[in-house]
Order: sequence, then C-alpha cells, then structure tokens
Amino acid sequence: MSFQVYLSGEIHTDWRDEIRRGVEAAGLDVVLTSPVTDHDASDAAGDHLGEEREGFWRDHRSSKVNAIRTRTLIAASDLVVVRFGDKYKQWNAAFDAGYCAALGKPYVTLHSEEIVHPLKEVDAEAMAWARTTDQVVKILEHVLRA
Repeated sequence: MSFQVYLSGEIHTDWRDEIRRGVEAAGLDVVLTSPVTDHDASDAAGDHLGEEREGFWRDHRSSKVNAIRTRTLIAASDLVVVRFGDKYKQWNAAFDAGYCAALGKPYVTLHSEEIVHPLKEVDAEAMAWARTTDQVVKILEHVLRA
C-alpha cells in the first residue's frame, strides 16, 4: 500500500526531516509533501505579479499563490499531519486542519501537551494526536502494514 502524506504547519524545526528519516528507516511506501517552508520565499510568492504598497495586499496575493500548492497537495493526500510548535502560533496550520475537516480528509495533529486546550476543536476532528514524530511514523506503519 502506498500513501501520500502532506506535512503542514510549523517551519522552524526539523520535524519534517525526522518523519522522513523514520519513514525511510521503516521502509514505508510514503510520499511526503509540504508547503513552501522557506519563510521569505513563501512571503514573496506573489511578488512577481506586481508591487504592492500595503503589506496586507502583498500577503493577500502571496497567500493565494501559496494556496495553489497547499490545496492541491492536501487534496491529493491520503493523510495530513498538522504540526503546531510551542514557540509560534501557526494560524495557517489551524486553517489547514479546518480545510481537511471540511474535505473529510483524515489528519493527525502533532503538538505538545502544553497546547492541548487551545487546540481542543482541532484535535477533536483529528484521527489522532501525536506528541512525537516517532508516534506519527508508528501511525503510518500501522495504517500501511496492519
């Protein structure tokens, strides 16, 4: 069984690499995709469409260009992993989780116990809540090999 997994959320740690290494070590047939994780490149995604004087409109335009990738990859995924870090609030990750819920797309949240309360609605729709990347890999192993 092959699986396509979209890795959404926090971009300031190497959690995606940890999952990638775990998937490879387990020999799982998984294709991992993600949003643009270079913060500056993401912010500039729409800059080639013309100069904006106001930050709101620059962000608006870039978010729409970024959404082409995000929506396409989420729609093509069998599972989405949504990572919420402790240091920054990832509003985009919460949006991705809501988008998955609206699509009926299975998703797993990945975050510490310290932010369970603010994520209670997001976690309520998730198929699982993982605290570590190893737990995410174990979920994938179960789904693909059970």
